[in-house]
Amino acid sequence: MKSLKDIMQENYLNELKKKRDITDDTQVDISNNLPKPSVNCSLCEDRGIIFDGTSARPCTCMQQKRMENLFRHARMARGLLNCRFDNFNTKYYQSSSKPHDPNYLENALKALNASREFVDRCLNDYHGLGLMLTGPVGAGKTFLAASIANALMEKEQQVLFLVVPDLLDQLRATYKTDENEMDLLDSAREIPILILDDLGAHNYTEWTRNRIYSIINYRMNEQLPTVITSNLSLEEMEEHLGLRTTSRLIQSCRIFKMDVEQDIRLRQYQDRERKK
Repeated sequence: MKSLKDIMQENYLNELKKKRDITDDTQVDISNNLPKPSVNCSLCEDRGIIFDGTSARPCTCMQQKRMENLFRHARMARGLLNCRFDNFNTKYYQSSSKPHDPNYLENALKALNASREFVDRCLNDYHGLGLMLTGPVGAGKTFLAASIANALMEKEQQVLFLVVPDLLDQLRATYKTDENEMDLLDSAREIPILILDDLGAHNYTEWTRNRIYSIINYRMNEQLPTVITSNLSLEEMEEHLGLRTTSRLIQSCRIFKMDVEQDIRLRQYQDRERKK
């Protein structure tokens, strides 16, 4: 016959067991009901690798991430990401006052073909001549420059797209911030393909002229191609940037002039408003 002590001890152990079982069941229920962490890629669950039996292969999402990084580091404005050669609209280069004058269209097609050739060459060897697109505001120069950048980045080439006034502002701002001026200049000098957009009649000082010269001269010596858009003629460029910078641009770039009868942005605005 069990003693009172044994009975009490047995009851106590049974109670502990029940509590432990209830706790375990509760933990299982809670674990099952917890929301699973969200993943961006259902194929690899954000691991970047897909396991297939005994082998493993990179997931396609890694390619997408590389592309996103390229576009982010290129510093392209969002509005330029959709520029493509196939979207180059030749109707803006057909003169209404001189419908039989082919100069606008011929020059635009030469610039377009040169831009395509530049991309093709860079995919094989990016060392070589750059490209300079000149002409008035609204002639499509930035569109072609952005199309070059997008075509190259889609082939995983390193590109840096800099708007010159913004670059000069950033260089001036390095005096007031922790940003290193040399880091900014080195990025522009050493990137495989550099695009300088809107090299125009800005308020250049001797200091900013020297920075522009430093970038152009380094890239010319290293045969790193630069794509430049400008609304300046070569004579005006010499006046604003100086003889030595202009001379190096001529030496290191193929130059194409683009022209239009009316600002393309204004034409696009008028076309958009007519549809309303």
